[in-house]
Amino acid sequence: MTYFLIIEILILLHLLVITRHSYYRALLFLQIFQQKGYKLNEFRGWIKSHFSSVVVAPPHLFMIPFFLIELAKPHLTSTATALLIIIFGLFSFSWTSYLRKEKQKKPLVFTPRVNRLGVTLIILYGILAWNGISIGFANRDFIPDVVIMTLIFILADILVPFLIFIAGLLMKPIENRIQEGFKQKARERVLGLKHLRIIAITGSYGKTSTKFILKTLLSERYNVCFTPGSFNTPMGICKVINDDLNASHQILILEMGARYIGNIKELCEIARPHVSVVTNVGKAHLETFGSVENIAKTKGEIVGGLHSGGTAILNSDDPHVMGMVKRDDIQVIHAGLDSGEFKVSNVSYSKDGCRFDITDPDGNSAEVTTVLLGEHNIRNLVQCFSVGRFFGLRTETMALAARRIEPVEHRLRLLQNGDITIIDDAFNSNPIGARSAVDVLSQFNSGRRILVTPGMVELGALEEQENQSWGAYIGKSGIDFVLLIGEKRTKPIANGLRESGYPEDQILVFKTLFDAREWLKQHQRAGDVILYENDLPDVYD
Repeated sequence: MTYFLIIEILILLHLLVITRHSYYRALLFLQIFQQKGYKLNEFRGWIKSHFSSVVVAPPHLFMIPFFLIELAKPHLTSTATALLIIIFGLFSFSWTSYLRKEKQKKPLVFTPRVNRLGVTLIILYGILAWNGISIGFANRDFIPDVVIMTLIFILADILVPFLIFIAGLLMKPIENRIQEGFKQKARERVLGLKHLRIIAITGSYGKTSTKFILKTLLSERYNVCFTPGSFNTPMGICKVINDDLNASHQILILEMGARYIGNIKELCEIARPHVSVVTNVGKAHLETFGSVENIAKTKGEIVGGLHSGGTAILNSDDPHVMGMVKRDDIQVIHAGLDSGEFKVSNVSYSKDGCRFDITDPDGNSAEVTTVLLGEHNIRNLVQCFSVGRFFGLRTETMALAARRIEPVEHRLRLLQNGDITIIDDAFNSNPIGARSAVDVLSQFNSGRRILVTPGMVELGALEEQENQSWGAYIGKSGIDFVLLIGEKRTKPIANGLRESGYPEDQILVFKTLFDAREWLKQHQRAGDVILYENDLPDVYD
């Protein structure tokens, strides 16, 4: 009796080890699902593209000796079969280190939504596991049928990403209902503040920087509430309105992001803007939009969502943006570097930032000094000056306020690390912004200029072409070293660099960003300037 009890305990231990492996797989795939914005179609696409390398894991090779044991079963006792399967199972599924990275760029965050998904996943997994145990014990002679139980537990382990997909599908109506409740609460709060003026900002890039610039300028006269960081989704906007907005606020600044047609319209239905700012239309999120025309159409929803009599402040240098004006009941203000109500001249850059002169429509001029870098940031400033002027601020007042603008994290942020200058532009990159960042780097002459990048993503069918074109652009910029992260993903950049005649010994390829940083620690010199352009989350590893 004791002998059979020991065998049963070993079998349960064996199943527990497989379950532990499933737990770490679940954490990995929940992290991917979260980074995909809980979008079922994007998660399904990721599973499909990573099926052979991630979904079918190394321990599943245990199926090979498993079948060999099954073939030899007529020549083995039940105990011998059980012990062999337990030994191979413990050996195969004890290995979970490959699922648990010590260094993660964007770890899984246990939000209420993740917790709800997790509970649903446990129920689905538990149904499979319980059936396996029930069948195994029901079919036993002297000891449980370890073959059946192991097969079902391995199947459950393989199915973890698909169970997460099913859990997401089952929870979707509940999540939609929860989100609708937050939206309704936000709508009621905004409608209850009759004095509040809402400014909405969108664009393919520069939204967050423009928002922080505008907050700094308008705070000179007004009590401003704004969305922090990259809070530009329905739930991000609702959280700020429901938790932070109060009766003392006079202006609410909202950043509005989009990945699909209709996203901006949905946000405008939560908080209809009085002033809309469109920074640009570029090749960003082409993977989901499909074309630049669809991007322009979606960004244009912010103009269509304006209150009657509202004001659109548009980047007049961008024909796609200017094409959004299809209403005659709104005011349109042009704001750009090539054309617009403000004029910019005498632009210069240094390790302290940039300076330029700005002149308003009345002929008043002021010198602007800011830590912000890049031509696109100057354009963002010009647009914000136009918004400030609309709200009654003087040009001189805004120029003084510009000195206090703090750089936005990971967006051409200038940092000093001892004798090394860092330009942190690690937020999601796009073709125009990436070129602008290279231009900024090329203007430094204090030491060697080094670019670190994994390339650009979410450009759909144009991704390889755009990365290769950018590589050629980098090659002609005169910078000293290019550190590429990920050999396969950055191959188009390397090809572009070589086509431009860039020296081969100045192109270095690393498996991870952490490896590149180790190389920099050993080889960087005083005065070097290092640009980090884009930093992909773990979902792209």
